[in-house]
Amino acid sequence: MNTPRTRPATEAPAASAAPASGPVSGAVSGPVSGAAPGARRRSPLDMLMNSGLGKMLRGIGIAPRQERAESLLDLADALLSLRGRASGPALASAFFDLYEASDVAARQDFLGKVHDMHPADAKAIDKAIAKWNEKRDEAAALALNLASKSPSRRLINQLNLAPQGTPRLIALREDLLAIPRAAGTPGLAALDRDLESAFTAWFNAGFLELRRIGWDSSAQLLERIIRYEAVHQIQGWDDLRRRVEPVDRRCYGFFHPQMRDDPLIFVEVALTPQIPGSIHQIIAEDRETVPPSEANCAIFYSISNCQVGLKGIPFGNHLIKRVVGLLREELPHLKTFATLSPVPGFAKWLAKETEGDAPVPGAQELRQLAARYLVEAKGKGNQPLDPVARFHLGNGARLEAIHANADLSANGQKQAHGVMVNYLYDLTDIEANVFALTELGTVATSKAVQALVEDPEAGAKKAGKKKDAVAA
Repeated sequence: MNTPRTRPATEAPAASAAPASGPVSGAVSGPVSGAAPGARRRSPLDMLMNSGLGKMLRGIGIAPRQERAESLLDLADALLSLRGRASGPALASAFFDLYEASDVAARQDFLGKVHDMHPADAKAIDKAIAKWNEKRDEAAALALNLASKSPSRRLINQLNLAPQGTPRLIALREDLLAIPRAAGTPGLAALDRDLESAFTAWFNAGFLELRRIGWDSSAQLLERIIRYEAVHQIQGWDDLRRRVEPVDRRCYGFFHPQMRDDPLIFVEVALTPQIPGSIHQIIAEDRETVPPSEANCAIFYSISNCQVGLKGIPFGNHLIKRVVGLLREELPHLKTFATLSPVPGFAKWLAKETEGDAPVPGAQELRQLAARYLVEAKGKGNQPLDPVARFHLGNGARLEAIHANADLSANGQKQAHGVMVNYLYDLTDIEANVFALTELGTVATSKAVQALVEDPEAGAKKAGKKKDAVAA
């Protein structure tokens, strides 16, 4: 559900900016206030080496070279040499100033080399193993753990000391993920694993803040919601207002303390009398507002990951469970928690099944084919092939209903021929559903969906019986 995003505002300091923190002693030669227009401006590297921090680096034998990729490697060496000294934050800030002022080629050159230039210390590991084999006590275990710790992971921890270090590291990983797969190396893969491991620890859901996003939120945050929406495009401010202001609409997001107005992930929720069967019922301009006291269902109709650099970090399952908890406290009469979800892989799968030359089937056949796709088509680890199905079913939801002509937008037609589905979160069955999927590869379905898989006509009859509860 991710789409490429622009970088956070914190990532783009001017090329002439001084390091954001740390000692800067002595005057920097070059243009001063009132200098003639066109005078040469100092680069971050020039400013670093003319600062007190630069003098300290020269004192320990480190003098970054003028080639930016090589200078970045020199600064990485310096950060690993400091081992947490007081100058670490200033040096980390200087690193990011130079990194962000560098072009794409220099950034990628650095990312491709940094892990291989700092391999694990084989001698230290051998020594720690010998100590462990000799004593097998807590001190020996700790020594082995420290010796085997990746230098790249230590570098990541040091870089996080910079002002806004966390979002700047996220942007750095976005650069790494943008490198073409064909150009990947074992060193790049190892660096990515270290970044993902660090982010998994730092972005533990227990450390994140869950906030409701409303029409009274900051303009900066609301602009980002428009930009980050990845499922149903928001058509400007009026459309956004219809999604976050009415009493029967909610929007919640996870936030990190260093990214107060930049969400990590957000979910849009509709309070409805019954489970809807099309997105138009939720986002139409002329829909009728439902008093929350008359709503029976909370419908999660859009979940958007916002930070490309946090790919692979599991937020969504925690977000849904936390929001369900909040809604049950606020509106205890709500009985049903479900989604109205896209089926992004369906059209591609169907084209492959029919060799791409068959006309688009009618509504009933589309529902039957979509049921087959969602229940039977499996990918890695015998898990559902469709990414959205894999997400919700992996969270313990049940595949409840399948709707044709549910998303008539260009994107909805392109990715799923207009098909959308409901996943139902029944809290009493979640654990059993997860076990069945992960251990047996079995998708939890309603009787109506299972009938579609086994017998399309029976599926149609069962769906008709549920018409009062679920819009067909």
